[in-house]
Amino acid sequence: MNYPKKVVIGDITVRDGFQHEEIFVPTPAKVWVAEELVLAGFKHLELTNFGNPKGMPQFKDADELMKNIRNSKRLKGKLDDVSLTAVTIRERAIERAIQAKKDGYGPDRILLMVSTSETHHKTNSGISLDEYWKMAEEWIPKAHAAGIKVNGTVSTIWGCPLEGPTKMEDAIVFAKRWLDIGADDVEHADHDGSASPDRVFKYYSMLMDQIDNPHKHIVHFHTTRGWGLANVLAALQAGMTNYEATLGGIGGQPANFVSGVPVSGTGAYYYKDAKDVGLVSMEDMVVMMDEMGIETNLDIDKILETGKMVERILGRRLRSETINQGRIPKELSGRDW
Repeated sequence: MNYPKKVVIGDITVRDGFQHEEIFVPTPAKVWVAEELVLAGFKHLELTNFGNPKGMPQFKDADELMKNIRNSKRLKGKLDDVSLTAVTIRERAIERAIQAKKDGYGPDRILLMVSTSETHHKTNSGISLDEYWKMAEEWIPKAHAAGIKVNGTVSTIWGCPLEGPTKMEDAIVFAKRWLDIGADDVEHADHDGSASPDRVFKYYSMLMDQIDNPHKHIVHFHTTRGWGLANVLAALQAGMTNYEATLGGIGGQPANFVSGVPVSGTGAYYYKDAKDVGLVSMEDMVVMMDEMGIETNLDIDKILETGKMVERILGRRLRSETINQGRIPKELSGRDW
C-alpha cells in the first residue's frame, strides 16, 4: 500500500463542528477548545463564520471569539505560526473579516465556497454560480491586500443532496478556476457523505494527474454512512497530504433549531437524524494515521483528552471510538509512542 509518510491536519471543530449543534456553545468553551487544539500542535484552525448571524446564531460571537483567542494568555507567543480561518461566503462577511484584520484580531485566512450543483450553491450563497465567481474575482485581491489568505472550497463533488448525481470532472474544473483567480488553496468537500472510497480514489487521482500539488488541496469528508475513514484511506492512497476533521466527528449542516428557537440555518436537514451524522472523527483519524506510521506532528494523547472534554461540553457521547477506547496499548501494537 502506497501512502504519504507525513501529512498536515487542520481542525475545524469550533466552526464546522459546533455549527451543527442545536445549542449555542458558550464562547468561553469555544475559546478553551481552540486553545487546547493549538497546544496539541495544530497549525490550522477554522473558528467561525463572519456572515449574518440572524439565521445562524451559533456565530453571533464571531468578533468576541476571535478577540479572545488573539488575546489568550495561554496562547501568548504560540499563534505566530498558526493560521486562523473564518468562513466568509458573501461580500459583507469578507468586509467584516478585512476590517477585523485591520483592527488586529481578524482571521489569517477566509473561506469562500462554490458547489458544482447550481441548486446547492444558490441555497448556500443566495446567488448563481456565475455571480459568485465574479464576486470571488473581485474580493480575493482585496483580501490579499489586507494580508488575508483565501481558501476556495468546492462542494457536491460526489453528489448533491438536492439535485442528485454530479460530475467529478466539474469539480476538477472548479478547483483549477479557484487557483487561476488567486485562491491560496482549495478544499475538496464531501459535505453530505455522498463519497464512496472507490470514487474518492478516482477523484483525487484525477486531481493529482491534472494539478499535482497536494499541499494546496485539502481533503474534507463527512461520515453519514460509516465510510469516513475508508475515504481518508482512499485519499491517502491517491497521494493526498492535507486533511481536516472535527473532534468527536461532530459537525455539518448548520442547525435550524438553536437553544430552543427555530432558525433558518441553511434550510431543512439533508438527513434523518442530525445526531447520527457529522465529519470524520479527528481522534480516530490521527490514531489510525499514527498506527500506520504517518507523521502528523500532533500530540495525540492531548487530542483524545480534549475530545473527552468536548463530550462534556455538549453533554453526550460523540462519534469517536478512540475517545472511549483510547489508543492501542503499546504491548499490543508493538509501537513505541
